[in-house]
Amino acid sequence: MTSQALNSEGVRLYQNGNYLQAAEQFQRAIANNPSSADGYYNLASSLHKNGKLYNRQEDIAQAEQLYNQCLDYDPNHTECYRGLAVLLTETGRQDAAFRLLEGWSGRSPQLSDPRIELARILEETNNLPQASSRLVEALAIDPHNSRALTALGRLREASGDPQQALANYQRSLAINRFQPAISARVASLQAATAATAPIVTPSNQTRTVQQWSPSQVRY
Repeated sequence: MTSQALNSEGVRLYQNGNYLQAAEQFQRAIANNPSSADGYYNLASSLHKNGKLYNRQEDIAQAEQLYNQCLDYDPNHTECYRGLAVLLTETGRQDAAFRLLEGWSGRSPQLSDPRIELARILEETNNLPQASSRLVEALAIDPHNSRALTALGRLREASGDPQQALANYQRSLAINRFQPAISARVASLQAATAATAPIVTPSNQTRTVQQWSPSQVRY
């Protein structure tokens, strides 16, 4: 089988929760193509999942090594940075996760993704103002980045600004319409706005936020 076919089979097994079987396919893909960053990332992700599921610290340690190998072959592999940052945070090394992403951001000032990933980890540590600032920086680099717009909308909604959240979500959908969770949030916010419009005075507007689940809107 070719590396591509092996990776595809590994992804199928991974999506079905068969992480060790997926890892076997990804190992074979790497043997066929030792310089493929995606192969190392896929194998790392499988072992990371298996290690968490069965509390296998040896799998977690190997996953960390593989994430770093992935970055050796592709220094701007977004998913790999995300996986490694999550692993570092889960193993009590949050400062190392921040250093990892800050270093990537400094080495690649032309990319918006490092700032989006920094925003994610800042949000997870409840540092919403800094997370928003990072997303604004990402959009200054790439105004048409739907991930940054979605994430900024999420933060605006969480901070009690549904109108700005709605604007961010709508811009994100205009760029990438294949976001069902965002479409649902837009419909909900529009309905809330329509319901409150007749009783809201422009000079003394009270902002309201519909109850929402963070899992509905993801980076």
